[in-house]
Amino acid sequence: MTSQVSSPAEQADGVDGAVVGEQRSRAGGSSSKDVQRVDRVIIRFAGDSGDGMQLTGDRFTSETASFGNDLSTLPNFPAEIRAPAGTLPGVSSFQLHFADHDILTPGDAPNVLVAMNPAALKANIGDLPRGAELIVNTDEFSKRAMAKVGYEASPLEDGSLDGYSVHPVPLTTLTVEALKEFDLTRKEAERSKNMFALGLLSWMYHRPTDGTEAFLKQKFAKKPEIMAANLAAFHAGWNFGETTEDFAVSYEVAPAGTDAFPAGTYRNISGNLALSYGLIAASRQADLPLYLGSYPITPASDILHELSKHKNFGVRTFQAEDEIAGIGAALGAAFGGSLAVTTTSGPGVALKSETVGLAVSLELPLLIVDIQRGGPSTGLPTKTEQADLLQAMYGRNGEAPVPVVAPRTPADCFDAALEAARIALVYRTPVFLLSDGYLANGSEPWRIPETDELPDLRVQFATGPNHTKADGTEVFWPYKRDEQTLARPWAIPGTPGLEHRVGGIEKQDGTGNISYDPANHDFMVRTRQAKIDGIDIPDLTVDDPSGQAGTLVLGWGSTYGPITAAVRRLRRAGEHIAQAHLRHINPFPHNLGAILRSYDKVVIPEMNLGQLATLIRAKYLVDAHSYNQVNGMPFKAEQLATALKEAIDG
Repeated sequence: MTSQVSSPAEQADGVDGAVVGEQRSRAGGSSSKDVQRVDRVIIRFAGDSGDGMQLTGDRFTSETASFGNDLSTLPNFPAEIRAPAGTLPGVSSFQLHFADHDILTPGDAPNVLVAMNPAALKANIGDLPRGAELIVNTDEFSKRAMAKVGYEASPLEDGSLDGYSVHPVPLTTLTVEALKEFDLTRKEAERSKNMFALGLLSWMYHRPTDGTEAFLKQKFAKKPEIMAANLAAFHAGWNFGETTEDFAVSYEVAPAGTDAFPAGTYRNISGNLALSYGLIAASRQADLPLYLGSYPITPASDILHELSKHKNFGVRTFQAEDEIAGIGAALGAAFGGSLAVTTTSGPGVALKSETVGLAVSLELPLLIVDIQRGGPSTGLPTKTEQADLLQAMYGRNGEAPVPVVAPRTPADCFDAALEAARIALVYRTPVFLLSDGYLANGSEPWRIPETDELPDLRVQFATGPNHTKADGTEVFWPYKRDEQTLARPWAIPGTPGLEHRVGGIEKQDGTGNISYDPANHDFMVRTRQAKIDGIDIPDLTVDDPSGQAGTLVLGWGSTYGPITAAVRRLRRAGEHIAQAHLRHINPFPHNLGAILRSYDKVVIPEMNLGQLATLIRAKYLVDAHSYNQVNGMPFKAEQLATALKEAIDG
């Protein structure tokens, strides 16, 4: 028996550190090959954007989820719709981190890289630690293909890969050979090489195969020849791993225990899918039809695609001709009594800003879902960023306060959607829901909640007069406010006696009539701000187990996973550090100021140039330290751990 031991620095994490395990023979003696038990693995599939890497990664993820591992994924798409084949801009990758314990990130560096061509190798080799396994499709390493990405000599022969465990596999040739009995052209057969690779990795890590087989049968049900070819390639990859001498060891990662997964029914879910389900659940809990007015934009389009499938739940989707029409239709639906949503990314928020201001003036519930991406302008449409926070806070003319809610993980997008809907409905206000590309496309296990766990979001529409004039006449005032929430009544068009004006010109307090009175405008501006400031949200909780921390790391949104992994590493190394994470950014939790002032140092990691830090400094006069990254990728846990250690010691 041999064991593989991690370094002290890696052991300090206990979450995203190195694999440890032991080798043993496969149970039952069905193979002479050794099986090594490991506690976690990070695999990255990389190839040309036409090589099916996202599908391969998604299928491996689905099988891993069904096996019961905790997992986290990071799909990485090229920005171009179809970049030239074999070029660095055309590389598509999918990283999966799965483990037998609770994990929080897709992992800092892959233990295994599957490179389908020279471009995939060159684009990803820098992330691969020494000693990692490298599976290379040797068929694609022609002189022309290598020259296209700047290789003067073959990296498979010049010694540059000597520090890795290299497995040269002619994936294309093996796939074509496995499919020779099918009536397919060579080009058609080559398309199945991703299934060969999936089969090989499924053998290598003892993944179930039933789900992938069922998926292929369903996907290609109308093309039986293609279905059979993909199944044959998948099985050929599995058999290759079993029989080849090059893979002497396979690996087992046991299902995660109850520490990672409390009792319940789980499924793997992406952020955009969780958000879609959250919106549907909110509409059912509110007993309101869900209306989505949207214009397709990366990375938010999946929400439109998903919601369009659920007409049976009273969902209506409208793909508008542009961003402005999308939010205009949604605001009209809100006026008509629907739970109204518009989805977009940063460039679309800019176009929607005038109508968001109109929603503030009309005081109607409206959800603006912003799946943030790299900017400015078109920027990095397939990469992630958190740089729309100040736009969501202030990107409108006049004093137009809007609540801001941010999910922390892909699965948390479900709960964040419910919370955003609660605020919008109770306080009659538009609400920003700030997700990002990392959350939207990434996935993790999600415990499906029972319906009795969901909040009651039912609302009371105005049904009759609500004000008595001095002469005793009963009338309806559309801007007469609830004393507790300051929300105005929600009157559905067509209700007799509740006719009222709508529009962007300032309203008179109570009556809703057009008003140019300076004192009234001052009162209405302050009242709208007071309504947002008074939103009932939970106090912020601080994770400070020792009570001795002098440094607080404060985050928001998708930085939760990397921050938490980094904090765990530091604590296991004996450091005292506190952590808090914001879901509500406008308004801030009422106890935030007291928390910030109770620590000597406050560090705020963000995937922008310090937008939350700017807000914190301005509001609380706290010298918060920014740690920023804007490279289109999420933070790595090791990177954050190093920065936080420097802050503690500084």
